[in-house]
Amino acid sequence: MDEKLQNTEVHNNEEKQLDEETLFVVSQTFKALSDPTRIRILNLLCTDEHSVNDIAEILDLGQSTVSHQLRFLKNLRLVKYRREGTTIYYSKDDDHIMNLLMQAIEHATHN
Repeated sequence: MDEKLQNTEVHNNEEKQLDEETLFVVSQTFKALSDPTRIRILNLLCTDEHSVNDIAEILDLGQSTVSHQLRFLKNLRLVKYRREGTTIYYSKDDDHIMNLLMQAIEHATHN
């Protein structure tokens, strides 16, 4: 192989390397998507916003469980919230991740 071509390939591969922060964020995102409870919450939030109480009731989960999972998802910027009086409503914050989730669900249910 031509030495100049080989050096170009090595340089291109070095440019494609992920930095530590990107690696961490990607791994945390997949960690978020690896938990069945978080998947259920994200799936629910794909279509509409909901309060913590609504999510807990619809998914038959404890309010503290929902709050804990939403905090995790919020820290990763997968969900966002808005306050209306004393009620906090959560909704999806990242269409890229929601599309990834929908594709994974479609893949899992495809025969």
